[in-house]
Amino acid sequence: MNKNLAIVAAAAVAAASAYFIYRSTGINDATGQRSVLEPGAPLAAVQLPPDLSEAATIGKRAFDAACAECHGDNAAGRNSMGPPLVHKIYEPSHHGDAAFLLAVRNGVRAHHWDFGSMPAQQGPTDGDVKGITQYVRELQRANGIN
Repeated sequence: MNKNLAIVAAAAVAAASAYFIYRSTGINDATGQRSVLEPGAPLAAVQLPPDLSEAATIGKRAFDAACAECHGDNAAGRNSMGPPLVHKIYEPSHHGDAAFLLAVRNGVRAHHWDFGSMPAQQGPTDGDVKGITQYVRELQRANGIN
């Protein structure tokens, strides 16, 4: 009985692993075909809000200078470089605003994505991170992430 349970569990793990490997190799295009993303390609389609608050506008400038290299334009992520921040994983109820500040100050051990750990960032000030967080939150809301 335990041997059968172990075999079923191993098969389930193998199937889940194959699915995630398959999903990470590309996205479906309009024709339903798989396409392979180039390194650095955006990982999410981000709808921009019609207007940004003054704080988010300042935060966008800081984001573009300090974060976009890895997290992409408009926080859409970059294939093989960094995750999209306009993603349900980063919704306020899962990663509160303080998580952004702690990530910049201390870095983050990889735990949701396979991009590797994020090192602490030396450039952005706490004020910059507050604006960056406001910018990301406004992008998230424009994309149905509350």
